Formats: sequence, C-alpha cells, structure tokens
Amino acid sequence: MGTTTKFVQREMMQKLIFFWGFLFLGMTLMAQEGEVINHIYDGNEQASAKVFDEAEISYRKALSNAPERPEALYNLGNTHFKEQDFEEAKQRYFQTQKFAENKSSKQHAFHNLGNVFMKQKDYAKAVEAYKNALRNNPEDEETRYNYALAKELLEKEQEQQQNQDQNDQQDQNDQEDQKDQDNKDENKEGDKDKDSGNEDEDKEGDKRENEEDKKDDGDQEKDKQPEQGDSEKEQPSPPQQTELSPEQVKSLLEAMSNQEKKVQDKVNADKVQGTPVRGQKDW
Repeated sequence: MGTTTKFVQREMMQKLIFFWGFLFLGMTLMAQEGEVINHIYDGNEQASAKVFDEAEISYRKALSNAPERPEALYNLGNTHFKEQDFEEAKQRYFQTQKFAENKSSKQHAFHNLGNVFMKQKDYAKAVEAYKNALRNNPEDEETRYNYALAKELLEKEQEQQQNQDQNDQQDQNDQEDQKDQDNKDENKEGDKDKDSGNEDEDKEGDKRENEEDKKDDGDQEKDKQPEQGDSEKEQPSPPQQTELSPEQVKSLLEAMSNQEKKVQDKVNADKVQGTPVRGQKDW
C-alpha cells in the first residue's frame, strides 16, 4: 500500500514538472514573440520617420530572436531599398519569399525583388520576379504594370544589343576586308617592284646589247673608213720611202737622161717648125 502511494506521488511529480516546464516554455516563447513584435513595431515607426539606421537595428533585434520571421525580413529589405543598398535588399526579399507562410507575403516579396532588379537595370531578372509575383496574385495591377514595363525595356535592350552586335560584326568584317585589301595592295606593290626590277634589268641588258652593237658597228665603220676615204677624197696614199741599190740608181739615172734627151729633141723640133716666114701674114 505504501509502495503504491509512492509510485502515484512520483507520477504526479513528473506530470507537474512537465506541466510547469511546458508552461515556462510557453511563457518564454510568448515573451520572445512579444519582444519580436515590439522590435518590428519599433522598426516600423522608425522607418515611417525615415530614421532608417534605427529601423534597421530594430528589425535585426527581431531577427535575432526569430531568424525566419517574414515580416522582419521584408521590412528590413524595405529599409535597405530606401537606403539604396540594393544587394542587401535583394537578399532580404529572397529570404522573405522563402519563409513566407501565404501567397500574399510571397507576392509582395517577389514584387519588391522585381523593383530591385529594375533599379539595377537587370530587366530579364525583373521580368521573372514580376512573373512570380503574378503567379501568387494575378490581380495585382501594380505588379502587372511593372511586369509590362520590364518586358518592354528588356525587348528594347535586346534590340539594341542585337544592333550593336551587328555593328560590331560589320566593323570586324570591314577591318578584315581592309586588311585583305592592304595585303593585296602590298602584294601588288611587291609584284610591281619586282616587275620594275626585272624591267630595269631588261633595260640594262638592252643598253649593254646596244652598246655592244654600237661598238661592233663602230668597229665595222672603222674597218670600212679607209675605203670610203679613197673613194670620196681620191687622194693617193703617201709614197713610201725605200732604199735603192746602186744598180737601180744607175738605171734610173740613165732612164732620166734618156727621157730628158727626148724632151730636148722635141723642143728643138717645135722651134724649127714654129719659125715664121718674113713678109707673110699669119692670117
């Protein structure tokens, strides 16, 4: 009997400990929840007053007790957005949609995430973010308008990029064509110089041949010149002096003596025949 009583008392003690522990835990959680709510409230008030650094501190205090609290993450993201810290804001909105418990919270997170991408001019990601927002709330007109605007800007960007790519390609083609033309001009100039060199060599060869021909003609003219001189001038060549033997000298003297005698005889004969008769007219 006494043993049974002790067992019942022990069981009752365990139940009381569990109850008080649960109650304490519940009270602790309630206290933390109340503290989280208070920090979020303070942050909202500070953000409304545009005291964004103080608001950031309040939201971070809330997150230190509840790291996955969507409201704190979302509001902290808004604070970063207003401070133009878009990278931090982007991370907070992404965490918000991840831990959001309803579609409305997800839609707001994706909408603001799209706004961040629009600020960064990343229109492709902005379009995707607004699409996800519309999936969670297709009736939101502001999201629909932002989606249409982001899509239009994306199309213009793609068109400009396409035109730029075409211009770059055209410039590259023009440069390659110019390079090919320059190479052709260089090759043509090289061939021209080569032909000019060959032509100079040919001219030099022709010049040498002409000089040789002139030289040959000069030699031929030189060979012909004495004959032409004889025919044109008809001048006898100067007598050559030779030595005569005594016999030749004697014969020559005798011949000259005989020739002189003949001339003298002829002169005497002419004198006799030419003597006129006295009293006779010559006519």
